[in-house]
Amino acid sequence: MTSEAGRTGQVLAISDLHIGYEENRALVEKMHPDSDDDWLLVAGDVAETVADIHWALKTLASRFRKVIWAPGNHELWTHPRDTVTLRGAARYEYLVDLCRELGVTTPEDPYEVWDGAGGPMAVAPLFLLYDYSFLPAGCTSKDEGLAYAQETGVVCSDEYLLHPDPYPSREDWCRARVAETERRLAELPDDLPTVLVNHYPLDRHPTDVLWYPEFAMWCGTRLTADWHRRFHAAAMVYGHLHIPRTTYHEGVRFEEVSVGYPREWRTRRQSPGRLRRILPIEAGTR
Repeated sequence: MTSEAGRTGQVLAISDLHIGYEENRALVEKMHPDSDDDWLLVAGDVAETVADIHWALKTLASRFRKVIWAPGNHELWTHPRDTVTLRGAARYEYLVDLCRELGVTTPEDPYEVWDGAGGPMAVAPLFLLYDYSFLPAGCTSKDEGLAYAQETGVVCSDEYLLHPDPYPSREDWCRARVAETERRLAELPDDLPTVLVNHYPLDRHPTDVLWYPEFAMWCGTRLTADWHRRFHAAAMVYGHLHIPRTTYHEGVRFEEVSVGYPREWRTRRQSPGRLRRILPIEAGTR
């Protein structure tokens, strides 16, 4: 862990920037901290191409005191538009190296400790993927779930673009990531609260409001259902669902902080690209 004491800023969060859309790129161009001490958590789905990911993270890292990134599924796609053709774990490692060159903290780095207002808190970016255990009602296996999704026409593009190499499957990669991350989190002091940052929610409950419930299969794993309690989370920050909101589960605050696609955010009352304050805790969010 690394610590920065005496800070007076905030820990802010955003996800699902999807800057392949010009409107979303324009939102990133307008994102600025309120103070020189502000941190920014980026909970995945910055973009699909390495060039766009590099531009967005470089832009944000030049403005915020610290940027902490957890990958989404879109960063891990081997997209036909991308000149970087790496797959699976090799692509993830390439992105980790890119982030380190930019000074952006990744799930492979020591956890940062926020010692400003609302701290101390260990801020832990996670990379966990999913294992198809959030099955549709009535389905008892991945194969049944995928067959049902095919029938409804709701199949995540990960099935074609997110490769698990060298793992045999995405669920095998997920289980390896869960085991390693669990080990690291267990090493944190018991008296140190955490902010857990992952592209997917650590518990299934946020997916209960999905318009297409079968999409939950690509939204996390049951293996992490108790992590918000086990690892003393003051907040669990996630994206992926494109349903920005605050919920509470077993007394822990879950923050979905996504921007989403222009067709989604244009219909909302709130200004798009609003950075969500995670620390210090805002009045009314306890």
